[in-house]
Amino acid sequence: MDFLPGWPLSANTLFFFGFLLFCGALGGYVAHRWRWLPSITGFMVVGFVAGPNVLGVISATGLAQSRIVVDVALALILYRLGLSIDTKRLGHERRVVLVSLTESALSFCAVYFGLGLVGVSGLTAAVIATIAVSSSPAVLIHVAHELRASGPVTERAMLLVALNNVLAFVAFAAVLPALYGQANAPWTVMLGAPLYQVLGSGALGLAMGGLLHLAARKTKAAGQYQLALVIGAVMMTVGAALVLKLSALFAPLVLGMVVRSMERAKLIAGIEFGASFELFFIVLFVYAGANLHVTEILEQWPAVLVFVGARAAAKWLGVGGAGVALGATPRQAATTGLLLLPMAGLAIGLVNTTLSLFPEQGALVGAVVLAAVALLETVGPPIAARALRWSGDQLDEQDVTPVPPPADTAAADAPAPSAAAVDTAAAGTVPTQTSTGPAA
Repeated sequence: MDFLPGWPLSANTLFFFGFLLFCGALGGYVAHRWRWLPSITGFMVVGFVAGPNVLGVISATGLAQSRIVVDVALALILYRLGLSIDTKRLGHERRVVLVSLTESALSFCAVYFGLGLVGVSGLTAAVIATIAVSSSPAVLIHVAHELRASGPVTERAMLLVALNNVLAFVAFAAVLPALYGQANAPWTVMLGAPLYQVLGSGALGLAMGGLLHLAARKTKAAGQYQLALVIGAVMMTVGAALVLKLSALFAPLVLGMVVRSMERAKLIAGIEFGASFELFFIVLFVYAGANLHVTEILEQWPAVLVFVGARAAAKWLGVGGAGVALGATPRQAATTGLLLLPMAGLAIGLVNTTLSLFPEQGALVGAVVLAAVALLETVGPPIAARALRWSGDQLDEQDVTPVPPPADTAAADAPAPSAAAVDTAAAGTVPTQTSTGPAA
């Protein structure tokens, strides 16, 4: 009876995509009943219960099959984050760039030397410390949209998260030659592989950004197709990165930066993704909840606690101290630092790269970082929500809907701030005449 399905039944990627959405929607609804609880927490709790750690409805094999869907979701989120970096205006954001460099260096040093106290040292500690520089864009973007937060703290946090991820990727690439040298690789590989990752991923994002910008200009009379152009460009970037063995996370981030920097009239940089964008957040965080590494937390708990504590202190004190020194109010500087605490997408991608290239070092790197990600993604959303409520930014929690506002729409409609206001906002203080929405 060949017409009957085989036993045991096997699920495919499409089934798991639907299952993640279905379960995530239920978890989001439960979280919605408690206004103080971000919906991300509901997504992750449902994923954790349905995942291999508890009920096992989502198996490890199913998680592996749905990985490509998660890659696309992360790429779209990183593309939106890249839109917050306008390379033409970075010269006017010197204070924010200085804050980013300060807290990133402090995060690296704190984690590196902290891990040495619990027996993790050398190149392994250096790799973990570079990953610690990164921050999670998904948590910040989703919580900010859920609370409808707008203001200088939200804007600067978006920019700092984007800069953190760029710096983390570059720092990770800078450590790769030492890892290749330890593995006795030839010098062509020691130098060529990191350069290929950084320059190749950047070139791919640049090329796809130019193509997307050109296509948007040629088809601007038919605006209904712009969303399809954006999603198609992001998916092509991910696919090309996987084929070319480049970073499927860094290339979409560069893609967003290129689009934002090339556009003058914001044809697609300010496009509204609509309610459909919520689907990718649901899939991402249900997957994250199902993929929580409880065993690693128990096995490596001293290193994990040092990692989480040192990183949190460095980012909070680094952003807070540098921000206050550059003219920000203590409250805004402190809350901005709290918004950088979550860590996920890029960190997981860098761990996977380490595991594939250097399995011996990658095992310990993966155990510590993935366990830390599990903790930070669990406590991060409530902390981010509380930080935004404390920040002084404008919030609208009366009508919480999953529709993200278009990037920079409020900024486009608002009158242009004076040079003094721009400098003040860069330092994290509230301009007296303007209020801009979060750059997505």
